[in-house]
Formats: sequence, structure tokens, C-alpha cells
Amino acid sequence: MFDQANPATLTLGNARIVTPDGIVEGGLTIDGGRISGLTDARDGRDLAGAFLIPGIVDLHTDHVERHTHPRGGVIWPFLPALMAHDGVVISGGTTTVFDSLSVGASMKRPERREILEPLVAAMLEGQERGLFRAEHLLHLRCEISDPATMALTDATVGLPISRLVSVMDHTPGDRQSPDVQRWFTHMIHEMEVDEETGRVMMEDLFERSRTCGAEVRAHVIAASQAAGLPLMSHDDRTEAHVDQAVSEGIHISEFPTTLAAARRAREAGLAIIAGAPNYLRGGSQSGNVAVAELLAEGLVDALASDYIPRSPLDAAFAIAADPALPFDLPAALALVTRAPAHLTGLSDRGAIAEGLRADLAAVRIENGQPVVQAVWREGRQVF
Repeated sequence: MFDQANPATLTLGNARIVTPDGIVEGGLTIDGGRISGLTDARDGRDLAGAFLIPGIVDLHTDHVERHTHPRGGVIWPFLPALMAHDGVVISGGTTTVFDSLSVGASMKRPERREILEPLVAAMLEGQERGLFRAEHLLHLRCEISDPATMALTDATVGLPISRLVSVMDHTPGDRQSPDVQRWFTHMIHEMEVDEETGRVMMEDLFERSRTCGAEVRAHVIAASQAAGLPLMSHDDRTEAHVDQAVSEGIHISEFPTTLAAARRAREAGLAIIAGAPNYLRGGSQSGNVAVAELLAEGLVDALASDYIPRSPLDAAFAIAADPALPFDLPAALALVTRAPAHLTGLSDRGAIAEGLRADLAAVRIENGQPVVQAVWREGRQVF
């Protein structure tokens, strides 16, 4: 169990410490779960020259559903599923994770309406009992095509672990999926339904989006702003999408799908979050803009794992080694540590500096591959 009441005091030595200002060889001391200072002493825990990096802060992972829905038609008990998810998260060096839970349903999984509240209750239980090694916070992914989203938002937006809200519309023909036929072919294959059934379901989705989308969007934005939570516009494709977000008081563009939308977001002063898997794969699985293009133009403020929990770690080291990109290792790691922490008001973490939380990961490089050796959360080793 994670014991928050009795934080550790220790020294970590013989490391390459990645600070905001550069890489320092030596060690650091931890007292009361906080970083108390850097040292050139080589006593204490010997990290054998590994990189010592801040714990990763992941603002968006859908990976929870891989454990709650391990197979079609199977729903796994929520607390054990979350504990399994937690193990995957911490092994990738992530010490703060925003679990991205669907608020409302699009077309593929209508059961999301029924499972949200018990799943959140299990998350609260695991956090309170110290069963998780990473700190789990809640990213509410609010689907505006579902009228049920309004009540579900009201039930969850005020919870202490709710820290981030994204406004989503996965109706095909716009945003993430402009090619309706391509989306439809993929969806009926994934849902294992025939074409006729699929078309009925798609028309129902179109109807819901037309009749309630604007009302649900307005409700989600108002409720989130009343709760003081950061808001993100998801899958912006056009300049008009970005302009709408700005007019609504949204300050973050998450996963813009075109270069034009990302450029407009930068002009408008919005922060931009991109997907680490997109960079590692060399492009988008949906045919949208490649994150490498966005990075090259300075159009990324933070990276999130999206659906591969360790991808922020791999992406940061790969970006630092990419000769086509202007990032050294401290700058690349800031995309997955300091920047996401800053965007969500977590000023106590995200960098190795005196007074900040001792959320840390020791990482060695084996044939170009980052390998996590150990992870500390608030000074206690959790991996």
C-alpha cells in the first residue's frame, strides 16, 4: 500500500539528473517526500549512471478500458481492473495519471453511461485505501452527442479527483473522422454488426448529435467552468473549431487533427496537446496530421499517452534523439512532465527542483530503448 502519512528520507546518487536547466551528474536528497537539494555525493542509493527524470504526468489515457473490458462482452470488476492498469502506468515512469473516462456514449459502447459512476467510485476507493502506486486523477471525456452526458457530468465534475474536462464529438463527418464511409466500415467491423444494423445505429447517432449536441456542449462547458476545471477542445480540425473553443473560454486544444487547426490554436494562445503514439508510429492511425510535423513547427506544448501508457517515456527520449527536431532531453521530457503539470495547476511536481514532490524515475538506455529501473512517488519507491 502507498503510505502518504510517513514519507521517506533518502539520498539517490551516481545519476544523470535531468533538471529544467540541463543534465547534472551527481545525486539528490529527499526529505519528507520532497526534493531537498542536489548533491555531488555518491553515497546513498547508487543509480549506476542512470538518468533520473521527473515522474511523468499523463493527461489522457484510455487504457483503463483495456482492463475493465478485456474481451467483448466481458466487464471485469472495477477495482482489480484499475489496480492492473496502475501497474502498467507506473512501469512506464508515470507517477500522475489522468484516467480518461467517457462521460456519455458515442455509438460503440452504450454501457459507458451505466459504468461511469461505479468505476469512479472504485477509483476513489483505491486512492483512499492507498492501493495505487501512481496518483490517479480524473479526466472527464464528455461526449456531446449523448443527452445522458449532462447528468453524468453533474454527478462527477465536482469530485476531488476530477481535474480536467474535454469536450468531444465523435460523430463522423467532422473532427477526427471526416470520411464517413471509412469510419462506418471500421466501426461495424469493430462492433461485429451487419451493415443494416450499423446504418440504423449511425443514423441514430447523427440524430442525437443534431438535436442535443449544442445543448450538451453548453452544459458541459458551464458545469466545468463553475467547478474551476481546465477545459479542452478535442480533435479540432478547422480554424472554426478553434475559434468556437476560444469563444467558449476553452484554453487547450487536444489532439488537433490538421496543421491548420494547430496553427490557429497557437495564434489564439491555446495550449496544444498531442498524442505520443502518433509520433512513435510516424503518423496518425486515422490519417490526420503527424505529430512530428507539429513538433517541427513548435505546435506542441505537451504529449499524452492516448492509448499506450508508456508512450510518453519512449517519445520523450526519441524526440531528444531526433536530429530533425530542436529538442534536447530536458526540453523533450518537459513535454511529458513539467508542461502537463503546469496546464492542470499541479505546481508541486513535474520537474527536479528543490521543494517539489519527489516523483522520480530512474531510466537506463539499452540499445536505444529507455528501460525504467525504479520509480519513486513522494520519495517512496513504488516500482
